[in-house]
Amino acid sequence: MKPSMVTIEPYGHFCSDCAVREFAVCSSLDPSELRQFEHLGRRVHFDGGKTVFSEEDITTSFYNLLKGVMRLYKLLPDGRRQIVGLALPGDFLGMNISGRHNFSADAIGGVTVCQFAKAPFGRFIEDRPHLLRRINELAIRELSQARDHMVLLGRRSADEKVAAFLLGWRERLVSLKEPSDRVPLPMSRRDIADYLGLTIETVSRTFTKLERHGAIEIIHGGISLLDPARVEALAAA
Repeated sequence: MKPSMVTIEPYGHFCSDCAVREFAVCSSLDPSELRQFEHLGRRVHFDGGKTVFSEEDITTSFYNLLKGVMRLYKLLPDGRRQIVGLALPGDFLGMNISGRHNFSADAIGGVTVCQFAKAPFGRFIEDRPHLLRRINELAIRELSQARDHMVLLGRRSADEKVAAFLLGWRERLVSLKEPSDRVPLPMSRRDIADYLGLTIETVSRTFTKLERHGAIEIIHGGISLLDPARVEALAAA
């Protein structure tokens, strides 16, 4: 029998072993509040390629990403895909004004999320201004990333886009205390292309060019930055 693509754990009793609590929405809660908070959520595991939520679906839950990477994307009318973001552990997803998701989210590889039903979560935050401030901080960070992405999609060459992507991705991983000498790239070349507004062929050629010039080394599952200064100069061009 084929294993389930989604595994759900019971509500509560897992905040104590959460590896991303200091980065996550719940970082502002004291121990007493955290004990209440953990009973609002449940851990859900999604296999690679599984959709966590879809664009235009009614929002019934919010998601705190605990493990793995998710691609966030919109489908254009002609069927093309534009990746609008890549979510990492600690990111909080699903909040919006319209009451419907304004993009889709898929798992890249396996991911684990803490899922919160919308209504109980809303009641919990009503009298906790410190939690509202934390949600606002995360929203501002997301807006800043969206603006950076708009600049990346603007008047930049393919080389500049790829270099800026690699540096930005490394910076985000470092903020999660991941090693910085090697940069894992769990996403596919197609994902990178759809994020940067390029073709797969252009992305592959650019990676090869950067490796040929000694700026990076392509390794299994990612790249190694051999000459960060060269990549930074290219990204800043």
